[in-house]
Amino acid sequence: MNQDDNILLPGQPVTIPNGAAPDLGGGLYLKDGVIRASLVGKLSRVGNTLTIPRPRPHPPAPESVVLGSVIRLSPLQAVISITVVDGIPLPQGEDFTGVIRVNDVRATEKDKVKLGECFRGGDVVRGIVLSLGDSRSYYVSTARNDLGVIFATSEAGATMDPVSWQEMRCPKTGKLEKRKCAKPDGL
Repeated sequence: MNQDDNILLPGQPVTIPNGAAPDLGGGLYLKDGVIRASLVGKLSRVGNTLTIPRPRPHPPAPESVVLGSVIRLSPLQAVISITVVDGIPLPQGEDFTGVIRVNDVRATEKDKVKLGECFRGGDVVRGIVLSLGDSRSYYVSTARNDLGVIFATSEAGATMDPVSWQEMRCPKTGKLEKRKCAKPDGL
């Protein structure tokens, strides 16, 4: 596998192909004669300059995968504060507001959805942006298996584990709480 395809970690040595010594750009430094990465990312070469580009945060767009925490619930919608867009964290204080409407929670049995059984305040939710919504918020959906609550705290204050697509368990008390869970990565 070519190193250009590998993700480098900070401090990791970077092997240079044979030829003229390259110039070092952003994301790289020289220590004890060894070129090392200072950022997480992929090596990029433009002309004779090597860099590890820093990803730039951007506002949500339709089809962007977002992470946000639930800040308000009503019978018709959950309001989330979006802090990560397409895997890139937004700068502190520059979050966006997203709205998950009751009919965008899941793909089937939309008429049986009760938002209080799907989300709670403080839950971290993974969703996909449907549209730009109104002037104040983005419309977000959790209607796929990989979308929904990814992190929740139980009433006892413990981080809960998903046990099905609609329940999470508190490791302290063993009590089950209803949530619209995202399918865990790797399953």
